[in-house]
Amino acid sequence: MIPVETDFTPWQSLAGGSLIGLASVLLMLMLGRIMGATGILAGALGSAPRTDRGWRIAVLAGMVSGPLAVLALTGQFPEIEVPVSMPMLLIGGFTVGIGVTFGSGCTSGHGVCGMARLSRRSIAATVTFMVTTALTVFVIRHVLGG
Repeated sequence: MIPVETDFTPWQSLAGGSLIGLASVLLMLMLGRIMGATGILAGALGSAPRTDRGWRIAVLAGMVSGPLAVLALTGQFPEIEVPVSMPMLLIGGFTVGIGVTFGSGCTSGHGVCGMARLSRRSIAATVTFMVTTALTVFVIRHVLGG
């Protein structure tokens, strides 16, 4: 297995986090909605009323158009490296879907919006996400040698 090197990018991370926070605040101010990615996706795919789908589709389009913005600004697409196989991506996606279902939301809904509202449920969910992530990385990198 190829070891995964993680680059520390404080300025890019700060900019990205700031944009996510700004978008979350604007969505709450303008529409009174929480910016949870899985809830937005689920609503766009059919669980929300038709009148509520436009903004959801706009948010999703913004999420996937980021590489086009980078291309427009820099003249090249961002380098994206996926160090795992397609079956592992599918298993990971399925696992995340189960976690989102049982956790009643995702990291964006709980971690960004819920914690900002001091929701006890969101704080507990975010702590659970972070502990599970740390344990998973430890096991994969140090126990399994990945």
